[in-house]
Amino acid sequence: MDVRIGDILVMKKAHPCGCNEFDVLRSGMDFKIKCRKCSHEVMVPRIKAEKNIKKIIREGNENDG
Repeated sequence: MDVRIGDILVMKKAHPCGCNEFDVLRSGMDFKIKCRKCSHEVMVPRIKAEKNIKKIIREGNENDG
């Protein structure tokens, strides 16, 4: 799955604050993502994150993932 820094990930499950959109701050073996509502930063293993991605939003483009 092609996830880049600056992408917005729409996840299947929401963060406890209620938002299901996250900004990608770092990608590699782990993703560092930041909640768009409460700005909480989380490190998530790549395998776990890829299973929970519903959609990837890039500047100007919307790609289903």
